[in-house]
Amino acid sequence: MSQDSTTVPETSRKLSGRRRREIVAVLLFSGGPIFESSIPLSVFGIDRQDAGVPRYRLLVCAGEDVPLRTTGGLELTAPYGLEALSRAGTVVVPAWRSITQPPPTAALDALRRAHEEGARIVGLCTGAFVLAAAGLLDGRPATTHWMYAPTLAKRYPSVHVDPRELFVDDGDILTSAGTAAGIDLCLHIVRTDHGADAAGALARRLVVPPRRSGGQERYLDRSLPEEIGADPLAEVVAWALEHLHEQFDVEALAARAYMSRRTFDRRFRSLTGSAPLQWLITQRVLQAQRLLETSDYSVDEVAGRCGFRSPVALRGHFRRQLGSSPAAYRAAYRARRPQGGGPDRADRPERLERADRLERAELGEQRPGEHSMPLRRPGGPLGHPAHPHHAPHPHGGGDPGKPESDAYVPRLPEQATGRVPGRPTLPGQRERPVG
Repeated sequence: MSQDSTTVPETSRKLSGRRRREIVAVLLFSGGPIFESSIPLSVFGIDRQDAGVPRYRLLVCAGEDVPLRTTGGLELTAPYGLEALSRAGTVVVPAWRSITQPPPTAALDALRRAHEEGARIVGLCTGAFVLAAAGLLDGRPATTHWMYAPTLAKRYPSVHVDPRELFVDDGDILTSAGTAAGIDLCLHIVRTDHGADAAGALARRLVVPPRRSGGQERYLDRSLPEEIGADPLAEVVAWALEHLHEQFDVEALAARAYMSRRTFDRRFRSLTGSAPLQWLITQRVLQAQRLLETSDYSVDEVAGRCGFRSPVALRGHFRRQLGSSPAAYRAAYRARRPQGGGPDRADRPERLERADRLERAELGEQRPGEHSMPLRRPGGPLGHPAHPHHAPHPHGGGDPGKPESDAYVPRLPEQATGRVPGRPTLPGQRERPVG
């Protein structure tokens, strides 16, 4: 369950008698990045009761018996060892030094024991690899930095990795994406423990949004595990990335790999952590982002150059993944990067100004003096159908009775939700369309 959910999973275990809910233990390892390590120290280790933030008691614990050297050559000294984890109601692993190295056995044993005794376990960024190595993520939804998500999914296939979320709250196990998402998750913990007012007060002190919208989709790149270079599917993946401007589907990729569709789906998922259809749609949307940022192609031309069968299909997938229309995305991007004359709005072309107004209208915003009348497109306000019976075909146009190729629109339930075939939806796991 992500940050935009309205309910929070209930923790199923009760704390053992020696643990206290207000005690937060942060587990540090040598080689850990200092920024990620400092996030829980700042959130849970500073007394801000004067600002209306309830106080936690922080225990900084060394996860191994070696000097704790962090980025920049700094050496840290933790006042506590693994034994202090036995008092904590929450244990945070802010990051792990290398996704290719196994964590220390003693630390994994301590995390398992803490979880068995009812503690809430939190992994920030690559800290999810430590939780996975301890077996705490087996059969659960989780996330990590989008760049490492495919590797996490491949190395621990029983973990339901979702690289789109900023964080995932599965009750007694919580994981987050990269650096800033660690702040989001820590604020979520404060909100869960003490309410929205406390979390809002803390956010104001940290000068960050109390709750960010969206997920990691806008930051995703061609996310594939580093080990893909040695896999036979690497050639097929490379071909797909070079031919995104062509209209091909997953069946065509399976044929290039000389595999049945079923075998290809299984091999691709084990390699990347996602269904091939989900991955292909994401790559097409990423390519559309690049063209919108770097070219003057119309939205219709962008759709064609990214392999979408129609502009309607592009707009649907683009909005689902990035929360914005292509035109509004281009306007916002260019407003941040004015061309040839500084940031003055008067120098921007009229067509970008219109797209900018469209974006504000979609977000329910307006400038002083502007009328709030919604912009209209054929079919209804802001492109929505005037009547449900006249809605555009979900496959992006064409004959309503004839579905398009599955390279463009999900058909199967497991493809539409990102679930692994044959696995039931777990309690607290939110189903979410991938394209």
